[in-house]
Amino acid sequence: MRFDFAAVLVILTALAGLIWALDRLILAKRRADAGKTTEPVVVDYARSLFPVLLLVLVVRSFLAEPFRIPSSSMMPTLLIGDFILVNKYAYGIRLPVINQKVIAIGAPERGDVVVFRPPHHPDQDWIKRIVGLPGDEIAYIDKVIYVNGQAQGQTRNGPYIGTGSGREMTGALALVETLGESQHRILQSQNRASSLRGEGRWVVPEGQYFVLGDNRDNSEDSRFWGFLPEQNLVGRAFLVWMHWDRAGGGVDFSRIGEGIE
Repeated sequence: MRFDFAAVLVILTALAGLIWALDRLILAKRRADAGKTTEPVVVDYARSLFPVLLLVLVVRSFLAEPFRIPSSSMMPTLLIGDFILVNKYAYGIRLPVINQKVIAIGAPERGDVVVFRPPHHPDQDWIKRIVGLPGDEIAYIDKVIYVNGQAQGQTRNGPYIGTGSGREMTGALALVETLGESQHRILQSQNRASSLRGEGRWVVPEGQYFVLGDNRDNSEDSRFWGFLPEQNLVGRAFLVWMHWDRAGGGVDFSRIGEGIE
């Protein structure tokens, strides 16, 4: 069972605020009338914690939320052990827990790296790159992406050398892929057995997106489970704020502050 930190945070904030308000409006006056000057411990804790809990709730729900990368599906852009920040308002303001959009601000663009809850695992947070927008015709043939019939360019960047938990990807083919107006790095396995993995053609329905991992032959993405509904979006990943990988010797300070493109 997934620990829902957002729900716990909402409950604790509401409880602390309720106790503090109840004391200010009713209980404090009763204590004064009875000649009591000592404030109950629970009220003292509620008064002290409420502003802190409220600040954390607002920042985490509407501004930025931290996540940790647990898998290799977005290598070489994101490595196992990266701690990232996700912009929570890039695609609209949503209510915490229920994820209901209340204010529309922007929409995902092709090439955005997004955190979302996949339809077949709604209790998990995944991260992939948006390749197809609503109405697009997407094809993946011979490891090349086609968007509305146009092949997206790829430039070889030599063999990849992995480190730490990503050492297993050493020897993969590293490329720079052009996707619309943006460029990013991807990996492709040079194993012949993977040459046809995930091939197909798709038309993206309205209100949904087609997402791929940058580690093309080691990613469970829209090629296998379908489209990503807009309401399942959590936010846009934009920064690596820490990297810690035990297999790689601990903290890698060179990745701290690296933007996500």
